[in-house]
Amino acid sequence: MSNQLEFTVGGLLDHIAAKYPEKDALIYHERNLRYNWVQFNERCRLVAKGLLKLGVKKGDNLSIWAYNVPEWVTLQFATAKIGAVLVTVNTSYKSAELEYILNQSDSTTLFMVKSFKDTDYVATVNEVVPGLGASAPGAVKSDGLPYLKNVVFIGADTPAGMMNFEDIVKLGESVSDGELAAVEATINCHETINMQYTSGTTGFPKGVMLTHYNVVNNGFNIGECMKFTENDRLCIPVPFFHCFGCVLGVMACVTHGTAMVPVEIFDPLKVLETVEKEKCTAVHGVPTMFIAELEHPEFSRFDLSSLRTGIMAGSNCPIEVMKKVISQMNATDITIAYGQTESSPVITQTRTDDAIELRVSTVGRALPDVEVKIVDIETGEALPPGKQGELCTRGYLVMKGYYKMPDETARAIDSDKWLHTGDLAIMDENGYCKITGRIKNMIIRGGENIYPREIEEFLYTHPKVSDIQVYGVPDRKYGEQVMASIILKKGMAMTEDEVREFCNGKIANYKIPKYVKFVESYPMTASGKIQKFKMRDMAIKELALEDAGPTA
Repeated sequence: MSNQLEFTVGGLLDHIAAKYPEKDALIYHERNLRYNWVQFNERCRLVAKGLLKLGVKKGDNLSIWAYNVPEWVTLQFATAKIGAVLVTVNTSYKSAELEYILNQSDSTTLFMVKSFKDTDYVATVNEVVPGLGASAPGAVKSDGLPYLKNVVFIGADTPAGMMNFEDIVKLGESVSDGELAAVEATINCHETINMQYTSGTTGFPKGVMLTHYNVVNNGFNIGECMKFTENDRLCIPVPFFHCFGCVLGVMACVTHGTAMVPVEIFDPLKVLETVEKEKCTAVHGVPTMFIAELEHPEFSRFDLSSLRTGIMAGSNCPIEVMKKVISQMNATDITIAYGQTESSPVITQTRTDDAIELRVSTVGRALPDVEVKIVDIETGEALPPGKQGELCTRGYLVMKGYYKMPDETARAIDSDKWLHTGDLAIMDENGYCKITGRIKNMIIRGGENIYPREIEEFLYTHPKVSDIQVYGVPDRKYGEQVMASIILKKGMAMTEDEVREFCNGKIANYKIPKYVKFVESYPMTASGKIQKFKMRDMAIKELALEDAGPTA
């Protein structure tokens, strides 16, 4: 290993607080909350002590179910300082999913906010933990969740049976520096510190075990690709529960002393306001977020001249959107990153000095000290440049495994330690990769392999199209047919025939969508991953294709 950082997550924060004590660390524009690095580290230390007093031990799993509140990022470091594992719960989950994660992760403690969007978290938790309201705080008993002892409420008006987050802060005041230091001394950077459940676009969510070493080094290299320094300020509107928020956001900042400027719940207007008011030099987002910002009716009134860089990732990045982010949002050094939770998460990223062509047509090249190869799907043999196959990666970034799922882990990571991503890609002779689709997303029509990404990129060039998703639906004659779900730009109208006419003569006939549907939005996971399988299922019902042929 050439230059890996051996810090624990807690040790990293101590180091940065000593190096840049007075620099801004965490800023919540709407709350008028500001911590410099020393203040933020002290807050995290106090919460870490409070957790010790509460009885949390090294190796305990603690779940957090919250949007981007200040307590979230505090807990990310407080838990790390005592070697507890922070389990991140998707904010869009409902009762069955919450119960599954609390149970599967053996969580002893749940931190939660009051609600998110259409979900009342308090009612949901009471449904999952019957009798919670009647139990004494810190003495939760649940037959279905034998490990769960504490439910901790973030916010005012603590519901019955729960503790308040500030109670933990108070508990911390009676714990000495020596007690905390003794626990910190036992922590190894190769131990699990974070557990994220893969979005579950198929099957049950799996708990991805990430170590201090995974996230510190990945965060550092991500920040390096954007040339972060202690003078940068990153607007983080992507959710913390996902790697995009807590690694590409938080860890990329903390490894460089860059200020974190979170937006609690994504809103295009709040992002634009935050960037302007806090003079952010960087902003992250999935493509749909950037589209919402660019197309906001008030976009032109904001001064975004402070912007320089950031990351667009999470799903395919339309070339046209990328160009607008560079030209209209002033993010001339915007980067594209690609990866998955299992790789902590970034495998490849474009660099700020890459030619615009590379930044709009590829997902970049491997991060430092990361190996990438493209293998034949059938034989597993490594392929030469220009050939399509499955992207595999190896190095410090690969997860420890899936929690309590050894068979699933063995399927994902082979005996030579290569992580198999399940993504189709082509690598050029300089190591730059293009993601051409997921192995499962490939459409096979009459023996022809069709990669949705190619059709999506083509249809993005139509002036009326704001966003597009292409997927396969069953067909009796050909096995599968191509279907496109299109979101139009505001005020635009379009017909199915217009879409097909635009394709005629430009792309192969077999790639032209047989079915076109105009929609307002796509089914998504809370982290911004578009769920094509749900669109496919809806289409099968709407078009009565249940008996039309293959469904896999």
